Amino acid sequence: MSFVQSTGRDLRARAAGIVIGVLADAVFGDPRRGHPVALFGSWAGRLEQRLYRPSRRRGALFAVVATGVPVVAVAGVDKLCAGHPVGRAGLTALATWTALGGTSLAREGDRMAVALEAGHVLQARELLTHLCARDPSELEPPELARATVESLAENTSDAVVAPLFWAALAGPAGVIGYRAVNTLDAMVGYRSDRYERFGWAAARVDDVVNLVPSRVTGLLTVVCAPVVQGTMGEAWAVWRRDGGQHPSPNAGQCEAAAAGALGVRLGGTNTYGGQEESRPAMGEGNPLPDVGDVRRAVKLGRSVGALAAAVAAAAVLMTARRGRKAVQ
Repeated sequence: MSFVQSTGRDLRARAAGIVIGVLADAVFGDPRRGHPVALFGSWAGRLEQRLYRPSRRRGALFAVVATGVPVVAVAGVDKLCAGHPVGRAGLTALATWTALGGTSLAREGDRMAVALEAGHVLQARELLTHLCARDPSELEPPELARATVESLAENTSDAVVAPLFWAALAGPAGVIGYRAVNTLDAMVGYRSDRYERFGWAAARVDDVVNLVPSRVTGLLTVVCAPVVQGTMGEAWAVWRRDGGQHPSPNAGQCEAAAAGALGVRLGGTNTYGGQEESRPAMGEGNPLPDVGDVRRAVKLGRSVGALAAAVAAAAVLMTARRGRKAVQ
């Protein structure tokens, strides 16, 4: 009985920590210096130099070690906080804030909108590199707007919904583990000569841990469509029709739902590292996004993030309540 009661207290502390972490991200955003994710990336980069071989086996070892070390460390601290709700809430809040990037993502979207409104194409091209790995050197305003809307949609899942999902499901160690996997994918998960084999494991694990969150993002985007003068019916139809057409098993879910919610057409030809990739159209027949749609995409992402936070905290509290009833 005491174990279940303790678990209930721990879950309530987790819910409180999630809320505090979300508020910290909203108020402070990402720290400019000494961000834990940046420090992790530096450490993982040094680990890569030691372990690198152009083989899947070495890439899998790299992914296991680079993910396992922070997960084990945070899980150990979390265990020390057992029975101390304030400590557990604080650890969850810190881990959640570390993993979230919603405020910084929205700020980058706003900065892009300002640059496009002012006609500063060169500045907008530079700003796009803060959002995605796409080559912006030849992009004009309509394509810059499309790239921004697509990046905001995809990163709303990666930087907001997925961290909240894993924080709710697995606590501090879960959310830190997710952020480690996502960071490794950004570092080595490319189909380049260097990472074709070495980065395979990191990319596949990232696909797996985002399977559910990306679809949750799609659903929440449908629900939030009226916030940006869209309709849930159109967002649902485009999501269900086009979400599986994207080469990524997850990005298409977010982008298709956003295309339907905003009433724009996404997809087309993108350039990465000198190589062109063609993406099927999502929201076919709708106009390409413009700068006004960039601002609407920022608003949509913020709304999806707020709803995801509420759902995550509520889900944890409901689990705690069910456990409490089971004891009684």
